[in-house]
Amino acid sequence: MKVTFLGAGSTVFSKNVLGDTMMCESFHDVEIALYDINTDRLEESYILISAMNESVNEGRATVKKYLGIEQRKDALRNADFVVNAIQVGGYDPCTVIDFEIPKKYGLRQTIGDTLGIGGIFRGLRTIHVIKDFARDVEEVCPNAWFLNYTNPMAILSGYMQRYTGVKTVGLCHSVQTCVRHLLYQLDMRDWYDNNIAKIAGINHMAWLLEISDKDGNDLYPEIKRRAQEKNATQKHGDMVRFDYIDKLGYYCTESSEHNAEYNPFYIKPGREDLIEKFNIPLDEYPRRCVKQIAKWQQQKEEMMAGGNVQHTRSAEYASHIMEAIMTNMPYKIGGNVINHGMITNLPDLACVEVPCLVDANGITPSFVGDLPLQLAAMNSTNVYPQMLTVEAAHTGCRETVYHAAMMDPHTAAQLSTDEIVALCDELIEAHTNAGFPVL
Repeated sequence: MKVTFLGAGSTVFSKNVLGDTMMCESFHDVEIALYDINTDRLEESYILISAMNESVNEGRATVKKYLGIEQRKDALRNADFVVNAIQVGGYDPCTVIDFEIPKKYGLRQTIGDTLGIGGIFRGLRTIHVIKDFARDVEEVCPNAWFLNYTNPMAILSGYMQRYTGVKTVGLCHSVQTCVRHLLYQLDMRDWYDNNIAKIAGINHMAWLLEISDKDGNDLYPEIKRRAQEKNATQKHGDMVRFDYIDKLGYYCTESSEHNAEYNPFYIKPGREDLIEKFNIPLDEYPRRCVKQIAKWQQQKEEMMAGGNVQHTRSAEYASHIMEAIMTNMPYKIGGNVINHGMITNLPDLACVEVPCLVDANGITPSFVGDLPLQLAAMNSTNVYPQMLTVEAAHTGCRETVYHAAMMDPHTAAQLSTDEIVALCDELIEAHTNAGFPVL
């Protein structure tokens, strides 16, 4: 089996996914192709993955590195699985552009990697790159599964699934961590290993539709009581999602700093009281980037541990998907796929996040039916900007970029249509001038 990792300079993540893969009994002799365009980060990952292969896998895997566009086809050739974890444009210049130019218009963001004006432009510049990935996959490993971990998840996965011939599923950590995070926050840990949950919706806004103990007793009444009490009495980091529980009746998968910018409710011009009330960390993602860059040298030394790199299999979906497909051992995931009627009150061509069965037949989404109407309405406000962004990337039409931004609930709540057009024009020019075209 061959696994190609695109964006291998994401060293911590590549260690998790590839370490997990080496630890599968069926894959000890896996061939690993590490691909990146950054020489230094690729070399760091190559050294670490090679050391881990020796430490935990008796050197049985084959680890190779491939640098730059010229070697990408060789990296992909005959791959069975392609893991995508790239970040086009990085923190500087592209994340800086995505945050600083909107500020000139009074538009503030928290994360900017999924929706909002930042998510739209991150999606456009990334699709500009993964179009070439798709062509290469179709040519040199047409049967490979493309496991997309890159954000904006719904936009990128939706593009790949609608406009390429590449077998693609989008994978996000937030489904796996949702229930644990909620129960731990509410001092309900006794139920963590004793619950049955159902999650469906869209990426970063998939809903915890049902949660019960193993005897079938509904845990939501107690969750709602504790969440309301905590929001009323404590300042904490998940106040937006607890407000969802109170006002919409359900919890969702991704963090409050993310969800604060997916709607018009919490970040409003001149409403600093709401920022304070819901403890919203504006400009959170750029701060994280700066901290991570500063901390990387220490992290690298800790992971290398003098060359004795150890690993414990993580909860990441990737190795489990590989195992299920290659050995026909069924496994359940939360996957991002084109809807095609799985959620009956969301658009058929939307990219949705639903339970999926993985086995030798591939990845099979499960039928969900209607979401509660208020949840479908919330998802719809995000789905249409996502679909318009995919369409803009496919057609190269500037007006469709405007439409995507106009339909984004956070952007539209703060800017006029003329301001949105001017902002998009400025962002298109800035990204192009920085060497990262979006159309």
